[in-house]
Parts: sequence; C-alpha cells; structure tokens
Amino acid sequence: MTALSEHVLEEICDLPAKYPQQRSAVMPALDLAQEELGYLTPEAMSEVASALQLDPGYVEGVATFYTLFHLQPIGKHRFYMCTNLSCTLRGANEMVDHLKASVGVREPGEISKDGLFSYEEVECLGACEFAPMMRLDRKYHYDLTPQKIDALVAARRNPKPETPHPAAKAADLPAKRGGTTRKKKSG
Repeated sequence: MTALSEHVLEEICDLPAKYPQQRSAVMPALDLAQEELGYLTPEAMSEVASALQLDPGYVEGVATFYTLFHLQPIGKHRFYMCTNLSCTLRGANEMVDHLKASVGVREPGEISKDGLFSYEEVECLGACEFAPMMRLDRKYHYDLTPQKIDALVAARRNPKPETPHPAAKAADLPAKRGGTTRKKKSG
C-alpha cells in the first residue's frame, strides 16, 4: 500500500519535465504530497524520491530544511504569524495571543481540539509595511486586528457553500416569462 494516491504520484512523475534539473522538482513534489496527506510521512518522502528517481536522503534533507514542510500533523488551517521586528513593533505578539485564545491552543505546533487550527511564528513574510501580518491557507492577511483574526477563524469554522457566478447561474436556468417556464431551443 502506498501513502500517496496514484493521481498524485503521476503528477509528481510529470514534474521533472518542467525543470532544467531533476532535483528542481523536489519542492513542488513534496508540496503535492503534503497537500494530499496534510504532512510528510517517511513513506511519502520515499515515494517522492522513487518517483523522481532521487536519493531518499536528499528528499528528506529538503523536507527537513524548509519550514514550509511539516513532518508532524498540523491543523487543517495553519496560521503563519510573522513576529519579526516590524510586526512585533505593530502588535504581532498581541495578535498571536489573541489567535491562541481564539482557536484554543497554547503553543506553536499544537493542534486545536477540533483539528482545524494550528499556528507557528515565522521570522518574516516580506510585507513589513503592512504589519502585523500573517499567512493563512496560502493567502496573506495584512494590518491584523483581533476582529480580522476572529472573522478568519469564524469563516473556517463555519464555511459557507460556494455560490455560482451569476452569469453561470443565469445561463443554466430556463427562461421564465409570465409564470411559465420555457426551455431553451437546442440546435
């Protein structure tokens, strides 16, 4: 039995063609594996190495070097809270404390009881002019306030179903006139 699905392994095998060197595909391959599993298991890293025809030690070295790869389970939604100087001067520590209270964790890496949230403090996310800031679900959030954090947490605890684009919705509906429904002519 494999850790990664056949579909993800096929995507990983296709990656080297997009890069000048085989090793350049390691980070995107690990990202695909982590996206599927939530974190990188030893089995998943071995499968990535095999799919890319690379030494497993090299793949594990990349996974352990970069903090964006996780070797332990994390929350479904991971907050990356910047605590560098600019963010700290503009209230990052207070935002971290508020986040911890909002999601019910005490320390970085701890997973909330509902399994939805975890956080880590990062050195810099490169948007000092918008401090305090963070990354959540691959999006950056700037000029943080307790209210903004509460809204982000609430949106992930109670996600709203996606509504289709109005143009797509109108095209799929039959035309209505005078209380009757007409079907589109085909042909």
